[in-house]
Amino acid sequence: MTELFVARLRTRLIVPVLAFIALWGCALSITRYSIPEEMEEGSFVANLATDLGLDVRSLVQRSAKLDVIHSKNYLDINKETGELIIREKIDRESICMTKTTSCFLKMDVILENPIRIFNIELEIMDINDNAPLFRRKTMHLDISEATPPGERFSLTNAVDADVGANSIKTYYLSESKYFNIDIQTGSDGSKYVDLVLSGNLDREEHSVHNLILTAVDGGVPPRSGTASIVINVLDINDNAPLFSQPVYAVNVSENSAAGTVVMTLNATDLDEGTNAQLVYSYTLYTSEKTQELFSLDPNSGEIKVKGVIDYEESQSFEMHIQAQDRGANPLSGHCKVLVNITDLNDNYPEVTIKSVKSSLREDVAVGTLIAVISVRDRDSGGNGEVELILNQEKSLPFLLNKSSEGYFELLVSKPLDRELISKYDITLRVTDKGSPPLSENETISLEILDINDNAPMFPQSFYTIHVVENNLPGALLTSLSAHDPDLNENQYLVYFIMEKEIVNTSMSMLFSINPENGDLYALKTFDYEREREFLFHIEARDSGVPPLSSNVTVHIIILDQNDNTPLIVSPWRAQGSVVEEVIPRSTDKGHLVAKVIAIDADSEQNSRVTYQLLQITDSTLFSLDQYNGEIRTTRMFSYRDPRVQRLVIVAKDNGQPSLSATVTIKISTVEHVLSFSETTELPIEYDYFTDLNLYLVIGLGAVSFLLLITILVIIVLKCQKPKPKAIKIPPANRNSVISRNSMISQRSSTIADSTLISSDAYWYSLFLAETRKGKVVVRQPIIPKGAGYFVSSIPRSIGPSETTDSRASTLEVRMYEVVAADKSDERQHIFFFFFFFGGGGGAVKG
Repeated sequence: MTELFVARLRTRLIVPVLAFIALWGCALSITRYSIPEEMEEGSFVANLATDLGLDVRSLVQRSAKLDVIHSKNYLDINKETGELIIREKIDRESICMTKTTSCFLKMDVILENPIRIFNIELEIMDINDNAPLFRRKTMHLDISEATPPGERFSLTNAVDADVGANSIKTYYLSESKYFNIDIQTGSDGSKYVDLVLSGNLDREEHSVHNLILTAVDGGVPPRSGTASIVINVLDINDNAPLFSQPVYAVNVSENSAAGTVVMTLNATDLDEGTNAQLVYSYTLYTSEKTQELFSLDPNSGEIKVKGVIDYEESQSFEMHIQAQDRGANPLSGHCKVLVNITDLNDNYPEVTIKSVKSSLREDVAVGTLIAVISVRDRDSGGNGEVELILNQEKSLPFLLNKSSEGYFELLVSKPLDRELISKYDITLRVTDKGSPPLSENETISLEILDINDNAPMFPQSFYTIHVVENNLPGALLTSLSAHDPDLNENQYLVYFIMEKEIVNTSMSMLFSINPENGDLYALKTFDYEREREFLFHIEARDSGVPPLSSNVTVHIIILDQNDNTPLIVSPWRAQGSVVEEVIPRSTDKGHLVAKVIAIDADSEQNSRVTYQLLQITDSTLFSLDQYNGEIRTTRMFSYRDPRVQRLVIVAKDNGQPSLSATVTIKISTVEHVLSFSETTELPIEYDYFTDLNLYLVIGLGAVSFLLLITILVIIVLKCQKPKPKAIKIPPANRNSVISRNSMISQRSSTIADSTLISSDAYWYSLFLAETRKGKVVVRQPIIPKGAGYFVSSIPRSIGPSETTDSRASTLEVRMYEVVAADKSDERQHIFFFFFFFGGGGGAVKG
């Protein structure tokens, strides 16, 4: 078994070795090609099928492939044509890093079935695709100006990646009279260059030299590269400091402050660095006195005043100064400075104030002495002559009066007013006549003391204040602040109301004012319907001695609020009752059924009353005029219409929010009707009612009954006419008409205008009287409390008042007299009824 295994192993080793030997024999032949670098992709190199003796078709069948050894795959085989082509651009310098002339790219062409290998060497030939390049673009050299000609300086050489003729061939230097180059060739053929100094350098003439070094290769066309050479010439101390002039003259004023710059020396040295750094100093020829009065800065050469310079002591100074550099072998330069002292007006005039007053009352007399001033100047000549003036003298109430040589008096020239200016800063200016003149200022502070010479002043003389009625008691109305320009107690004000009585009522009961700040308050609630305005005075008084005061007029106007509900006065009805009206069914279209009249105690828009139908049985039968309250028929009655119609009418004012009142009218239709309004009895009881009075009333009732029957007959006759007319009652001779006062007339005018009252219909329905059962009965509307109704007993005859056809602009007071007489008693009781509208309702027994 062991021998068999060894035999098989030998067989397996011999077969591969023989196959390798056979393949090696097939690859012994080498094919070489040469191409230049940088060929484009797809460029033709050679026809491998032809050169290797292969059939083009076998390249595909035998899976021909190209294996590049130790490099990228730059080439490829076109299996259809058998051509070797460039797959990627080839850069010789990246393949062959060394500076060798030969550069080969080795590869194998491998065929399978059977395996066959062809060795190919591709020589990459160099082209001039790289320009010379300096490792340093700028080279700096420092050369002393003392360097002798012929000195050599090494420069950085340029490199070129190309080889052979394409490498660096020579160098060129830009034109210079001080430098040239020497080119050396190394053992490997590299070119080196040295810089050679060809002339003497002078830093003061030319401190920096800029040269351009150019390297050129031998390619066709040639390429080049450049580098800059910057040569700094180093200085040597070969120049001494130099002043611009040997002698300087300068003027300095006496009493110049310490630190005043006299002049600045500026010597120059053409060297540089420490060779040009200068140090200034006094020489031994400069006196110690001069060095004590003037300082010399060793670095800047600045000469300053150090001590006190007095012209009277010395008129000029002489300085000897040298400038020395800091070189190894220092050099120096010298100059002389002459300082001339200029005399000045160096003494200021002096002002002395004596007997000065710090305060004055504003009522002092003109000519009052404030202060005595003396002036002097220690200088002589024109510098010692002085002039004293008062600054802004025209605007000040003061003047200077020269009393003697060098003495002046400060006096009051105009009346003083502390309220205009309370403090003065009086500036006195004294000036000498020197050149330039010197001056001195002195200020006197003068305070003006106050006196009580100003009365309090209100911003305006008349105040109008509007107050809405129903205000809260204690409400702030306004603030009346007066101003007093005085001070302290002369400025403290007290406010009070100047007493004035209105209807036995003092103003202080209606209004109150804060005595300290002038805040005005209302002490009561105002009612526009009773009080319209107030006019009084408020006085402001200061606390001076004697006190001064002023007053202002205050006009309080009460503004109306919509706080009164409209009052329906016609048709009148008892509280909660329904007004009944009877009309014939034969009434024509447009017939006046009733007229609703409402009054409002408010004013203007709050008293404008309009009327609206709130409920109606048949809306097609009646219409209501919203302005005058007239209810008229809109058509004739038909047999289908109910005999009783119910209307609810609302009277609404124009206030915000509006108030209203309603009345219910029940209208009954009959075939024939007597137009007589039903009255409501309002009994007026007598204080003393006896049997005699009862008989008197019964007799009066009988007479009145006969009178009513007669009136009813007349009304029926009138109603039967096609166009009925209103009944006019003849006037009675003894009736008197009392006009309302101005306030009532104004309010009545407003009512009449807003409701369009017809005087005849209104007053006839309102004041028709009758007597029943011994009582005097009058028709009276429901009127709020407070109206002025009066009943008095005066002997008169009975008679109604005359009415007018026109619409009344003012309501007149109607007076009716009723007389009842008893045959057994000769006494007569006569009642006068005065009706005043605009305030409320009520009857006063008389």
